[in-house]
Amino acid sequence: MRVVVLGLARQGKALTRYLTEHGAEVIASDLKREDELPLDELSDLEIQFELGDHPHRLLEQADLLCLSGGIPADLPLAQQARLQGIRVANDSQLFLENSLAPVIGITGSAGKTTTTELLGRMGRAAVEGSKRSVWVGGNIGRPLIADLDQIKQDDLVVMELSSFQLELMTASPKTAAVLNLTPNHLDRHHTLEAYTAAKANILNFQLEGDTAVLSREDPAAWGLRNYVQGRLLSFGVRPFDGEGTYVERGQVRLILGGEEVRLFPVEAISLRGPHNLQNVLAASALAGAAGIEPEAMLAGVEGFTGVEHRLEFVRTVGGADWYNDSIATAPERTVAAIRSFGEPVVLLAGGRDKDLDWRELITLISLRVDHLVLFGESAPMIEGLLHSSSGGRPYTQTMADGLEQAVRAAAEVADEGDVVLLAPGGTSYDEFIDFAARGARFKELVRGL
Repeated sequence: MRVVVLGLARQGKALTRYLTEHGAEVIASDLKREDELPLDELSDLEIQFELGDHPHRLLEQADLLCLSGGIPADLPLAQQARLQGIRVANDSQLFLENSLAPVIGITGSAGKTTTTELLGRMGRAAVEGSKRSVWVGGNIGRPLIADLDQIKQDDLVVMELSSFQLELMTASPKTAAVLNLTPNHLDRHHTLEAYTAAKANILNFQLEGDTAVLSREDPAAWGLRNYVQGRLLSFGVRPFDGEGTYVERGQVRLILGGEEVRLFPVEAISLRGPHNLQNVLAASALAGAAGIEPEAMLAGVEGFTGVEHRLEFVRTVGGADWYNDSIATAPERTVAAIRSFGEPVVLLAGGRDKDLDWRELITLISLRVDHLVLFGESAPMIEGLLHSSSGGRPYTQTMADGLEQAVRAAAEVADEGDVVLLAPGGTSYDEFIDFAARGARFKELVRGL
């Protein structure tokens, strides 16, 4: 089989290795030059490279075209491949087609990584002392296709799936969750309808014996229930009729198979914010569907303070607590971050806009933020929106050239008892390679104060 892999970042490298080791003739292509890529990691493999361009000749005698996560599905080369009858797929598709173990897939506009990691903790607690393994990956960490040959039939796989991966999918996980849906990545998908359609692919190819888990308190996610082919569980804070999780009298509870079970007290949850309670409820519903016992769910929840760059506590400086929420690359995520705190907030916001709606955040800034520090490409746009809005209480505002200057400005205005929050609302690409690099630099700067 002759396979063309576009993109040699994390997913592309793992897929190239897997395909080559399984007998495929692989041509790997990337727009970057050789000196910009870690090709030494693939030096032990017989691979052809086409760098600096994606020429149409790549499709000559190709049987399969695989796109890495950062490669748009409407790339001209991908469109040409479809016209020529060449299959277009990605590493997640190939993993689902070949995994011996059942896969739990998780998607949503926010909370995917936290829910995925939390469910992984619950699963590991459940299999402790046995020969079973729990594998966690996909859109986070190590691409799961790198571990495909080691995964056994009775193992458990927890897989985070992004819209970029799902838009190509013609297979769905046996258990699939949609946490929420808000406008996101419109710079890639162009319309909310296209973005929603990509997310819905996590459900579209399920069978009657499969399970879907949806938020019943997120209107857009709950609107996908008509796509469900098999069993439906839901999650939300308020009690309801049906199978799934909810909160009552300070307890997280699960209804499954007609039985109601108390899982653990809400006070056992270390994660801050109502959005993280939703993530815990989602993970618990998925755990219940997977047959994980309440004791293992509690073990997963206890001591779990979250994932790096997601409302991550950095340190206390002069009595002010500094938090890193660099993952907030959409205004809705910044709104959720602000609402996680009752303390006075010094907000660092900006980055690169993704053509999203900032109105709710603008209103919340006027109501909840004491000091606002703007930085990055979107700073003038945010400032303009604030000037045209009305109402709210007074707050101070500072414009910074970049993240480093923004941290210094925030340190100057922060008082004892404040929360200093990096939750930009925009992507990092105006200054950093990704949100993780932005978060890492923020932590470095804060630790240097």
